[in-house]
Amino acid sequence: MAGSCPKCGFQEVDGAECPRCGTLVAFYREALGHVLTPAPSAPGVAVAPLPPPPALTRPAGFWIRAAAVFVDGLFLIAVGFAQGVLSRLMFGDAVDFSAVLRAANRAFEVVFGALYTVLFHWLWGQTFGKMLMRIRVVMTDGEPLSLGTAILRYLGSILSALVFGIGYIMAGVRVDKRALHDLIAGTRVEHAD
Repeated sequence: MAGSCPKCGFQEVDGAECPRCGTLVAFYREALGHVLTPAPSAPGVAVAPLPPPPALTRPAGFWIRAAAVFVDGLFLIAVGFAQGVLSRLMFGDAVDFSAVLRAANRAFEVVFGALYTVLFHWLWGQTFGKMLMRIRVVMTDGEPLSLGTAILRYLGSILSALVFGIGYIMAGVRVDKRALHDLIAGTRVEHAD
């Protein structure tokens, strides 16, 4: 049976079992049909319609997410370079000798990087890198992130990096392609097509 998996959305299912998540496709579709079919009600009793099932989307894998992080890194380097040039124009050679100016420049880079990541995920679900790669971050139920969730996911990404990058590698080995910070925040990264 050619088509997509009704559970994970994998597009290349040719057999009875999904090669990505191992779901028995026909059995899952039948079970899904029973869940979505309302039970018969007594005459004269109104039954509320069931909400439509969530759209099946394809999770974004490790390499496409890594490419998005690379693009975001280039953007942040460019912003840091522009800020350094501006600082040098304003303060001249004092930037080289002043510990306060060096600390202020570094603080700007850290704060700007955090705000960029948190605000873009909160407002649009995507940073520039994710926009370019056509992927986005959503809650596990497909809803957009709240500000608190975006902050929690950012802090979780720091933890993902601190454990020798294993938190990021999880996106490459897990079937659902969720990294440690996705598990912490209750989010997932999906293709935005």
